[in-house]
Amino acid sequence: MSYLNLKVRLPYTYLPDAKIILATVLFYLSAELAHSLAFNKTSVLPAWPPSGVAFALILLLGRNAWPGIALGSLIANLLGFWTNLQLPQHTLIGISSFIALGQTAETLLGYFLIKVWIKNDYPFKKAKDSFRFLFVALFISVVGAVTGVITLFANGILSNELLIESTLRWWVGNVVGILLFTPFILSLAQKRQYTLTTNKGIEAGIFALFIIGFYLLAQLGYFNGTLLFSLPYLIIPFLLWLAFRFDLLAAITIVLTASLIFIYFTIQGIGPFVLPQANDSMLLLQIFIGVISISTIVLSATVAERTAAQEQLKVFNQNLEAIVQNRTKELNEEILTRKRAEQKILNTNQELSKRNTELDNFVYSVSHDLRAPIASVLGLINLAKKDDDLAMKNVYLDKINKSAVQQDNFIREILDQSRNSRLEVKKETIDFEPLIYETFDQLAFATATGSPVEKIIKVSQTGIFYNDRWRLKVILNNIISNAIRYRNGRDPVIKVNVNVTDRKAILEIEDNGRGIPKEHLEKVCQMFYRATDDGAGSGLGLYIVKEVTEKLQGNIKIESEEGKWTKVLLEIPEFEEQAVTE
Repeated sequence: MSYLNLKVRLPYTYLPDAKIILATVLFYLSAELAHSLAFNKTSVLPAWPPSGVAFALILLLGRNAWPGIALGSLIANLLGFWTNLQLPQHTLIGISSFIALGQTAETLLGYFLIKVWIKNDYPFKKAKDSFRFLFVALFISVVGAVTGVITLFANGILSNELLIESTLRWWVGNVVGILLFTPFILSLAQKRQYTLTTNKGIEAGIFALFIIGFYLLAQLGYFNGTLLFSLPYLIIPFLLWLAFRFDLLAAITIVLTASLIFIYFTIQGIGPFVLPQANDSMLLLQIFIGVISISTIVLSATVAERTAAQEQLKVFNQNLEAIVQNRTKELNEEILTRKRAEQKILNTNQELSKRNTELDNFVYSVSHDLRAPIASVLGLINLAKKDDDLAMKNVYLDKINKSAVQQDNFIREILDQSRNSRLEVKKETIDFEPLIYETFDQLAFATATGSPVEKIIKVSQTGIFYNDRWRLKVILNNIISNAIRYRNGRDPVIKVNVNVTDRKAILEIEDNGRGIPKEHLEKVCQMFYRATDDGAGSGLGLYIVKEVTEKLQGNIKIESEEGKWTKVLLEIPEFEEQAVTE
């Protein structure tokens, strides 16, 4: 995977050539840097930056960039050996070619190991991968070192005594070059967002003050020697701080800068790494650079891994919190659904219990209220057959008619109750005034005998009201028929007041009849309950009124004073769709 998006700038056709040219130029420039840092009186360099540059380029540009590495190595070696070795041209070309071959093989081997073992082109996100990168650097550097030393030995440039020492020093130089330049280039090529916070700005200022302080102390002669020898140790806390507080780029940049400064001063014979022998000074310097490099890389990787783990944990906690909230919501909905189901079951059980009680009462009432009128009719017919008096026959016929009417009323009430239970509420336009007059007209036969009833009807309705007309008719019919049936003997009056407000109708039906004894008020709406023993009613009328009112989502209240008056208060809401489903 390439981190350098060259396709943005160059056509796809020229992209491979651009990679090769870029690799060639960067390899050559890094070789020039390496030669500028060479120790006096030694042929081995303290660090070989081209190894690190080539390794980084092969990871960034892909393995197709290897010709650029080979070409850059060939050019750098030709120019380096051309002026330093007095050999034939073909020998110089052969030596340079073999060393370039070893450098290219070293780079390709590293590319293969990174792909197979680490499986990440940026192996500095985890401490484990950073250690693997170190092992890869140690291993592949052997290829370049052995190839170079064998080439020089075969051409008589190295003696037997220097063979092992030169291999070791070449290998260490390659390792140091990889540890310094590969992490720097790879981290530099990483995409990142720079966010300079106040805390980091303050820390950067403190760091700058420390650097200035060290410089000023170095100007004092008394502290000069002490600071020069302790400087490698003083820089370690700063590297730790950079690794903890900033990313790898900041830390490895300071490591690279400090290493180049140490190499420069050591070459000049200044600093704690200066020993009597130049090779010993170089080896001590290489060991120090390698240690601080790999320590910084591993520490930065550990911090990056911890930061990534914290971010993952943060995301996990957020996701977990969302999951918990969703699950809590689901549980609440499940609990609510279960409560609704339990309430529905409870209502169903109550309804079943109620229906069972009603069924028992119904069976008893049918055996009495249906058979009694029939038995009375049969007895009256037998009496009429035996009695030849025409006047008595008319009496018998009146009584038979009364029994038949009583039975017809009872059957009608049963049918009303059954229909109310089975049928859904029907939405219709209600006009209360004609509905009330229609009810009185249908009950006119009940006033044919006895004192005439005075009707006082007041309806306040300005808008359209929706409800079930048949059910309202059943309510009015039962209440008004009771008021007529139980009227007093003198000046009976029935008052009907209707007030239709916003989405609600208030009905008041009041009479000045016999009234209901106080001890019966709470029971008059029960099935087959009779407040009187005169046999005029079946005990279903007010029960049906209560059932129909509840079906319409309304309320009923009965007030009465025995011997004076009775008032029925009804509150009926306007039709709503949920009334059909409930």
